Amino acid sequence: MNIDNIVNKLDDTFAEAFPMYVSRVLVTADSKKWALIAGKCATGFATSIILSPCEAGIEKLVRPEKTPDKRIGVLLQFWHNDLTQLKLQLILRLSQVVLTCPTTRVFDGLPNSIRKFTIGSSIARFGDGFERRETVFGRDMWIIPVMDGEFMIENKIGVTKGVAGGNIIILGRDRKGTLEAAWRAASAIRKTGLRVILPFPGGVCRAGSKVGSRVYKKVKATTNHPYCPTLKDKIPDTKLSKDVECVYEIVINGLTENDVKLAMGIGAIVAASHDSVIKVTCGNYGGKLGPYKLMLKEAVNEALRNYSQIIERLAIS
Repeated sequence: MNIDNIVNKLDDTFAEAFPMYVSRVLVTADSKKWALIAGKCATGFATSIILSPCEAGIEKLVRPEKTPDKRIGVLLQFWHNDLTQLKLQLILRLSQVVLTCPTTRVFDGLPNSIRKFTIGSSIARFGDGFERRETVFGRDMWIIPVMDGEFMIENKIGVTKGVAGGNIIILGRDRKGTLEAAWRAASAIRKTGLRVILPFPGGVCRAGSKVGSRVYKKVKATTNHPYCPTLKDKIPDTKLSKDVECVYEIVINGLTENDVKLAMGIGAIVAASHDSVIKVTCGNYGGKLGPYKLMLKEAVNEALRNYSQIIERLAIS
């Protein structure tokens, strides 16, 4: 992996990120299979707050020795800019998905957070009076009888402010190679164990958006036309050179600014190492959307300092 070649592919720009509320939930199960099924289903239809009811995704798997009940677990993140709506989404998704998924239990993934939602007692009503509240695994849990035994959920789930909207945009020569580069970049971000999620399908978005519309005044977001290859010869404000035929975006939400910044850097390095990639840039709105300005080249330098020993392996895995 030629670092100089990678750096030459980086645009000198920044990703514009913004604060949103986030809750982090640990779901455990008897097996990795059922933990992941619960996680994938609970975080469905949650790509963008533009029209989805929340933003959500799987952060990472957790080894049994690191969970309260010593079973394998999966950490999930749920995001919203409104506290009431975030609480509602937690109640809906944990009750309709995780409660119904075989063998699962739910624990607070932010046990040290000051702000908490009371979630368990609402879901416990499903127990129809047979539910009970006990201290189990050192946590304040509601226990609900279900058809394969008992479902357990912690009474309170933490909420904090995180950083949403970090991103990299990958410009490539062809769709096959650019998609492979984007997939490698998204996979690399997930493998590092950073406290981030990539809310779009597979971590990769092909329909990047801009704020507002040129023609539909009531539509709050529309296609990011300067990055659409089929329009590059038809519009004066294209961001694409003639050899760019495909563009993918990776959107990153994380618990801290540093988590998001490192994830951006790792993703950019891995994407830029692919021969099909011409340039890696970021989406921003001139600093008008959010207070976080995550400089791409700074993110790459920080990633190299922190993850230099594994980045090359991630770029080809």
